[in-house]
Amino acid sequence: MRLRFVMSALCLAIATWPAPAQKDALNQSINARADASWDLAKKIWTWAEVGYQEKQSAALLADTLEKAGFKVERGVAKIPTAFTATIGSGKPVIGILGEYDALPGISQDAVPFKQPRPEVGAGHACGHHLFGVASLSAALALGEQIKAGKIKGTLRYYGCPAEEGGAGKVFMVRAGLFNDCDVCLHWHPGSGNTAGDQTCLARMAVKFRFHGVSAHASGSPEKGRSALDAVELTNHAAQLLREHTPDFTRIHHAITYGGGTPNVVPDFSEVFYYVRHPKADVVAKLYPRLVKCAQGAALATETKLETIYLGGTMELLPNDALAQAVRANLTKLNDLRYNDEEQKFAARIQSTLTDPPPLSNISEVRDTSGVLGKGSTDVGDVSWVVPTAGFSTACWVPGTPAHSWQAVAAGGTSIGRQGMHLAARTLAATAWDLFHDPKLIAAAKDEYQRKLAGRKYQSLLEKDQEPPLDYRDPPKRK
Repeated sequence: MRLRFVMSALCLAIATWPAPAQKDALNQSINARADASWDLAKKIWTWAEVGYQEKQSAALLADTLEKAGFKVERGVAKIPTAFTATIGSGKPVIGILGEYDALPGISQDAVPFKQPRPEVGAGHACGHHLFGVASLSAALALGEQIKAGKIKGTLRYYGCPAEEGGAGKVFMVRAGLFNDCDVCLHWHPGSGNTAGDQTCLARMAVKFRFHGVSAHASGSPEKGRSALDAVELTNHAAQLLREHTPDFTRIHHAITYGGGTPNVVPDFSEVFYYVRHPKADVVAKLYPRLVKCAQGAALATETKLETIYLGGTMELLPNDALAQAVRANLTKLNDLRYNDEEQKFAARIQSTLTDPPPLSNISEVRDTSGVLGKGSTDVGDVSWVVPTAGFSTACWVPGTPAHSWQAVAAGGTSIGRQGMHLAARTLAATAWDLFHDPKLIAAAKDEYQRKLAGRKYQSLLEKDQEPPLDYRDPPKRK
């Protein structure tokens, strides 16, 4: 309790001291680049490239950083769309994370009603086009100060693909890309402004593919062995399993292929599962129980089971020292307001939502200290190897759930642009504090060690597991 009081006082001082000229210069740089940054974000929003297939998006960000004088390493961690971009030298080494993958099946235009874009089958329903570009905008502003000699140390932008189920950062952690990092910062689009030392759910992902025997579903059904029946039995078993799992467990699935026509017994079917819990060690114990559901289904249907394990992500290791510094900057910098056009757009969006909060919520910053987030992120693995903190800004209309068409729509408008711009300024200001205040870094590292409590980071990847570069590809039968 005393530590939290001391850190609150420290971060209040950070928020209220007179801003030095070079810290003002960060804002000026980001403001001057606002149109160019939005152009980058709109391109990535338009391309809507899914995990490990973000060729254009990754290249656009990496090229921009390289032209600004960053040393770019592409294809890191055996991932073609992963990269790092570094500027400066010596300590401290401050990392800023950037993401850019879209979600399949959520195509949407930038309009306040449901209207898919026919040219793409995916959409930025989690706002990663904004995530990657805001982080880049902050990095460019900080890079200018490093080149001008106003900041001493090293800044590194991490180009992180496939956050949505592909666990890109986990492979980057395993490759040692964070080993020399002192602190990492990240952010995420949301429907409000939040900051705090919240955690999230650990997660494992797996695809079960069943191979059966096709036959005429009416003329000779006895000769068939239905792969779809195996998927349905797996799903039923998983439903029953839920009753006998620890509190806060989440098990959910999507049937990615179930057959082509009713009069053919499907000889191939696939289902994609997530297992989540607040603790990674619990997820690790739940996963083999889910596998038994699939094994039992294969046995009962006389089909062959193929298990494609896609890896897992750790829960976030919270860091209050960093979180309070972030919140102080976000609170000070928050200037979000909707103009008349944005208010009309927001009203249309809110008419499609259930019990949305007031639009005025965008002027607030909510403290999420101690909150258990119900999502999962591969940032969790980063937080187990380096002190890490993040926040959210209002890039979507208040009340909008992530992974929805409403999120895609707002992310393609000036509402998303405003939130992205605020995130860039908050990242830059917090990084400036870290570069200029060794005591803040020391406090974050001390807390990190206490939170580890002697535990060692243990990835949920299998030994020698390769990045699942094809996990977004259509199912392939053997």
